[in-house]
Amino acid sequence: MTTPLTLTAGTRPDGTAVLKAAGEIDMSNTDALADALDTTPGHLVVDLTAVEYLDSAGLSVLFAHADRIELIAPALLAPVLTTSGLADLAPVHGPEGPHHGD
Repeated sequence: MTTPLTLTAGTRPDGTAVLKAAGEIDMSNTDALADALDTTPGHLVVDLTAVEYLDSAGLSVLFAHADRIELIAPALLAPVLTTSGLADLAPVHGPEGPHHGD
């Protein structure tokens, strides 16, 4: 059974592509996430603020695109992104915007 995940593509006023994810990202639905990332060229902001769960399969998909993504993550996911090392490869900030000097 596939875990519910909603992916919504959009664009910021400056033209930067945005992919909003809502639900849970796990091995049952990472193909949808990978497809969305693979079909969006260039720099991409991935908004994870509505994601309640992210497992290692989801992290692997994000790692594969770390050189061109920026992550917006809720406090719940910040430790996972930091501990996994993804935050060292891709910019990560909270929904309120980038942090400087944290």
